[in-house]
Amino acid sequence: MANVAQLIRRQSSRELLRVPLDRLELRELQHRLLPTPSDQANAGPALYGTTNAAFVEDGGAPSSSSPSIIQQQHLNLGSSGTSNTASSTTRNRLTSLDRIDEKEEHINGVTGGTAGIITSSDDNKGVDVEGAAIVGQTPSGADPSSGDERENWDSKLSFLLATIGYAVGLGNVWRFPYLAQKNGGGAFLIPYAIMLAVEGLPIVFLELAIGQRLRKGAIGVWAQISPYLGGIGIASTVVSFNVALYYNTIIAWCLYYLFQSFQYPLPWSECPKEYFENGSYAINMECKQSSPTQYFWYRETLDISPDINTPQSFNWKITLCLFIAWLMAYLCMAKGIASSGKVVYITATFPYIVLIIFFVRGMTLHGMADGLTHLFTPKWEKLADPVVWLEAGTQIFFSLGLAFGGLIAFSSYNPVSNHCYRDAILVSLTNFFTSMFAAVVIFSVIGFKARMTYENCLETRNQTLVRAVLQELPVCDLQQELDNTASGTGLAFIICTEAVNQFPLAPLWSVLFFLMLLTLGIDSQFGTLEGVITSIVDLKIFPRVRKEILTATLCGFCCVLSIIFTHGAGNYIFTLFDDFSGNVPLLIIAFFECIAVSYFYGLDRFANDIELMTGSRPGIYWMICWKYLSPLTMLIIVIASFAKIIVEGSGYLAWVAEAGTTRHLDWPPWAQVLIAVLVLVSALWIPGIAIARMFGCQPLADEPPAWFPADELREFRKLTDVHHQSSTMEKLLFCIHDDGTEGLCFPTSSSAQSKANSP
Repeated sequence: MANVAQLIRRQSSRELLRVPLDRLELRELQHRLLPTPSDQANAGPALYGTTNAAFVEDGGAPSSSSPSIIQQQHLNLGSSGTSNTASSTTRNRLTSLDRIDEKEEHINGVTGGTAGIITSSDDNKGVDVEGAAIVGQTPSGADPSSGDERENWDSKLSFLLATIGYAVGLGNVWRFPYLAQKNGGGAFLIPYAIMLAVEGLPIVFLELAIGQRLRKGAIGVWAQISPYLGGIGIASTVVSFNVALYYNTIIAWCLYYLFQSFQYPLPWSECPKEYFENGSYAINMECKQSSPTQYFWYRETLDISPDINTPQSFNWKITLCLFIAWLMAYLCMAKGIASSGKVVYITATFPYIVLIIFFVRGMTLHGMADGLTHLFTPKWEKLADPVVWLEAGTQIFFSLGLAFGGLIAFSSYNPVSNHCYRDAILVSLTNFFTSMFAAVVIFSVIGFKARMTYENCLETRNQTLVRAVLQELPVCDLQQELDNTASGTGLAFIICTEAVNQFPLAPLWSVLFFLMLLTLGIDSQFGTLEGVITSIVDLKIFPRVRKEILTATLCGFCCVLSIIFTHGAGNYIFTLFDDFSGNVPLLIIAFFECIAVSYFYGLDRFANDIELMTGSRPGIYWMICWKYLSPLTMLIIVIASFAKIIVEGSGYLAWVAEAGTTRHLDWPPWAQVLIAVLVLVSALWIPGIAIARMFGCQPLADEPPAWFPADELREFRKLTDVHHQSSTMEKLLFCIHDDGTEGLCFPTSSSAQSKANSP
């Protein structure tokens, strides 16, 4: 029985087995399926077609051991006339009634008292076998994915909603609008679309395809391509862990604002007042120096310290919200995609409902046209600024969630015959148009806020004109109000909340707005955590620990660590993580992903696999992007990012309570060390694993070949050519040699020798 399990897995590519079998089941099935020599003369053709081959040990003849009690009692089909019925159902599926328990006592109970375990079905559609679902050869045209033993999505819609929810996140709402108006308005769409075409779409396609093909998470995928490349997956997992650590803090802030929205008036609508015994009051000076929304954000929510070196007090309110956020993440992911796949029906669709509601409201606001004009008026001179192209490429990259491992993990649960090319196009374009739509919504609201502030300024100026000195008059400038658009937390928790204050029924709009941010954030958190959990499960680091326990442990550990973001200096540490834990490492990871597929796995081989999975071979454009354009673009962005840090320096905005404003401070030495650690702790895994393998160490176990029913896929997709014949252009562009190998664009010794030996 030594090779039985391997033989069965091999047969599973022909849809012979749907569920894994333990050794006791294999023993019983061997007795059931292999007739004794005395039976072979009268048994006719093999009962289950080619299934018997799975039980031939060491490539020899079937074992001649005596049949089991079950076989003696229930497989004497000749006398009952069911052999003809069974042979007529050779190519039909057989379904499982109940799995045989691993305990021998249960098997004895079955053999001793159970009758009719195998019976001929009345409608001649199959034979029921207790213990395992044995399936005949895949009928022509049947979906070959049914032989896959990996967990699958409940439906294609669940996968699409989960992937779109993962890709469409907070950055689409609070970063893209800011970048667009800052970097040329309508002109910014040109570099943004170009970067989407050469960087975003190709890598989304690559990650979805490689995950679907190799059926593993990020670590397993790259380790299977080459043991030397396992560090790519570990780097992705480390980055995903670091990002998930601080990303849930945003969800905690959204929860806090959501809870505060259920009151009237909104707590950030006016400055707090200190009342005295004589009935008089004084307005809080910090709030008076800034604004009610700024005061509520910096003092009431964050209780922020003057700099990163002085943590000050512990913020129990945000800590409680953080605990709720991690509890939500666990409850939604406890059973993997079986649970998160259902939650996404709400979390992936609700933000679009709220955006549509805000869009309708925004189109009726006074000042809407000012905001949209400011957003889309092209400033063509900005196209000559390399920073604009750098920020377009960076935004595309992080908006789609590339190199985190989330897309690979999600696609690994897809059927092997899924059309991943269509998915890549759909997800990428949905992300792009969501960013555009969100920008329209946000700037219609910002235009309203700027117009109201401008008109209030004019009114105040006219009222004080008689008694004021000319130099003391307030400056009223609509353009300046529009330019004062913030990004990130400043846009969500200060600018937008100030605009919502001026809406009728402001608490209702506030609840909708923060529910939208909450669902946008939790969706992205699903994908980020799934990249970590799937990699740990595939590595079998804790093989005896159930996935629910593993998820609970991970969420609990992250919850404890993320408390560092809840004290007075927590917002500054959050900024440090946000700026450095993902930016450069993710670009490096994606660069090596392209290198791994194009130069190690083989670009021609990868294209052949995609053709089998989707029915069509990827075009020349995609292959050029994977091998040349995408890695070159990411390399340029990495170099430019380092150059920008060196030239401009790096720091953070600290809140000055006395002045009611922020000031720029440089990172202290210990923070600079932490920045270096965040970058290196992820990126160094890539060369580290390769070097360890070179010196004989084996940090990662060698991955077994992935299940991939190539013949069935070829039949399912009705493909006639077994091997793709590379065109002359493909050979020139991708360095494909005449013998089918890939490499440098000159003949290798093997190919040169084969040419010399050819007639």
